[in-house]
Amino acid sequence: MNPGIKINGDRLLGRLGRFARIGATPAGGVNRQALSPEDRLARAELAGLAADRGFAVFQDSMANLFIRREGRSPSHPPFLIGSHLDSQPMGGRFDGALGTLAAFEVLESLDDADIQTPVAVEMVAWTNEEGSRFAPGAMGSMAFASRAIPAEWHTVRSSDGKLLKDELTDTLAALPHARMRRLGTPVSGYLELHIEQGPSLERENIPIGIVHGIQGTRWLEVVVTGQTAHAGTTQLSFRRDPLVAATEALQTLYNSVMPNDEQARLTIGRISVEPASINAIPGKVSFSVDLRHPDAQELARLENQVQAICEEKAVGHGCEATVRRTFDMPPAQFAPPLLQAVEQAATRLGIAYKPMLSGAFHDALFLARVTDAAMIFVPCRDGLSHNEAEYVEPEHAVLGAQMLLESTLIALDGI
Repeated sequence: MNPGIKINGDRLLGRLGRFARIGATPAGGVNRQALSPEDRLARAELAGLAADRGFAVFQDSMANLFIRREGRSPSHPPFLIGSHLDSQPMGGRFDGALGTLAAFEVLESLDDADIQTPVAVEMVAWTNEEGSRFAPGAMGSMAFASRAIPAEWHTVRSSDGKLLKDELTDTLAALPHARMRRLGTPVSGYLELHIEQGPSLERENIPIGIVHGIQGTRWLEVVVTGQTAHAGTTQLSFRRDPLVAATEALQTLYNSVMPNDEQARLTIGRISVEPASINAIPGKVSFSVDLRHPDAQELARLENQVQAICEEKAVGHGCEATVRRTFDMPPAQFAPPLLQAVEQAATRLGIAYKPMLSGAFHDALFLARVTDAAMIFVPCRDGLSHNEAEYVEPEHAVLGAQMLLESTLIALDGI
């Protein structure tokens, strides 16, 4: 195919500003949560732009939105590019939107240059990647990869009390001209552009990250049970204080997990104490543990370490500890052929890049289960994301879109 095709940077940047007004917050961020009225407006806007171009528009039962530019072989599975349009309640204007609008810009740039691709290229906007209004996150890509909507999701309610199934129905109805397709329609590959959501690219002054995989995650719920007693009359030898046991366990974990392995991540995001009275020794302490690692075996070892340490410290203070796994996401390794295409694109464009792993979930995590997948990162200021102050330099946004276009063309040459 014809090399040297350029995306229209001004058009892309204008679109980013235009979509940032849908759900805009006073501080310059975006509140466009999944399946909300604002999310529907953004979807309708994108579908309208597609119709103006003559691109076909599709939806599936999870309200994943697809925009298709035909290729020479309409029967062959399309090559998929995209991200998501939903945001956090006080999110930024680039998380998800950059990847989605850059993917649409790729379709437009191919169209402007009258390039006939061997297979169709489709842009996708996945439903509920963020997981802020409905949990879990990445619902759209997760259902796409499994080709089914889990039965338990039908009773899921949003943070504002809405049923997921009702909001899906209303969102689908809001685009009556979009054709329905079955969930999990085969694709020949998937590329996603995203902001890094971390500081490494900016600090190292590297404009592009080529993501080789996404680390695995396990969430644990730890409950340490002791005995509630009077704060003033219970001497040390009679105390069974679960907070002391939990504190010692956490201190041991903090001093060992991440200091001993730079790839490991340990986060304690929630702690609760019962009965939460100022003059009573607690009877129960509960806390969450978020463990992440790119190696599945090491992730399992870390879980066992958490359990062993919590039980040891609990017994040492006359308490009991239980550790329950509440979430398990295996790590993903992206496909070498597609990674090679992205690296070749960077070389062809003369762009410095850094191989990296993603510490955050992305829709590509689930697409990697059903097709060749890879990701491209661009820097964000101070590594800040899920925040109204989230910012990507215009030249990095444009460069990321150009990388997406070039990588797509190279990947299509291999189909």
